[in-house]
Amino acid sequence: MKQILLVTGRSGSGKTSTLQVLEDLGFYTIDNLPLSLVPEIVSKLSADQAMDQLALGLDIRSLQPEQVSIEDVLNALRKIGAVDVLYLTAREEVLVARYASSRRPHPLAHRYETLTECIRVEEDLLYSVYRRATMTIDTSNKTVHELRHTLSVKLGQGDKLIVILQSFGFKHGVPLDADYVFDLRHLINPHWDNTLRSNTGLDKQVQEFLASDDTVNAMYDDIYQFLEKWLPIFSQGHRHFITVSLGCTGGQHRSVYFVDRLEKALKAKWSVQVLHREMKHWS
Repeated sequence: MKQILLVTGRSGSGKTSTLQVLEDLGFYTIDNLPLSLVPEIVSKLSADQAMDQLALGLDIRSLQPEQVSIEDVLNALRKIGAVDVLYLTAREEVLVARYASSRRPHPLAHRYETLTECIRVEEDLLYSVYRRATMTIDTSNKTVHELRHTLSVKLGQGDKLIVILQSFGFKHGVPLDADYVFDLRHLINPHWDNTLRSNTGLDKQVQEFLASDDTVNAMYDDIYQFLEKWLPIFSQGHRHFITVSLGCTGGQHRSVYFVDRLEKALKAKWSVQVLHREMKHWS
């Protein structure tokens, strides 16, 4: 996993909105996990799915009380991927106004009498997390659009379109989140070669087998030229990401090969993320 982002901060400072923006920017997001379960769940997600970016929302209820420290969790996550801590904050009067507007109780309301006391105590309780933040954003005066821009800049993405290349198997269903689906089932199938059946489209033997076929190369060229032509136009339309799904029968050979080949061709110009949906089914 290339990037793990822990999103936390003062309640009312915009964690939910931030996670929604991060999802639009291509992150897989999970909210309100108990801190002690974070390393185990992230490790499982990293093993089961080929995802590049994960954002986890943690609020004061997730962080207090815990038998594990934030430092222990960060050390465990660093063994899986690059870790950042995004700390959200806002001025006290802004937080008070937001709670008055939403009429929702503060997470510590059951322990303290006034909202102001809840806000100040929470800030003290979060200090150990704040000290470890690699990014801090003050949302006091930010609209959602400004928050999106700030996150894009801080995460180093700018406004560049994110291209998600997804391999899948038709026998497991067509992905509902795809913007474009390409059917590769008419191409030669390495599955019927006993020496290749247990391999995947990431293996050299399968890649050489498929690359030697003229029909495979013609199909690849057509898909690449389509993306080469239209991705700049999609980007000008202020889209933040586009999902291109490539499917074969089982999602192990042809579709995986095409995703890998397209990623290598496109990553010089675009921010590319790869998802092999059927990885758990690979023999």
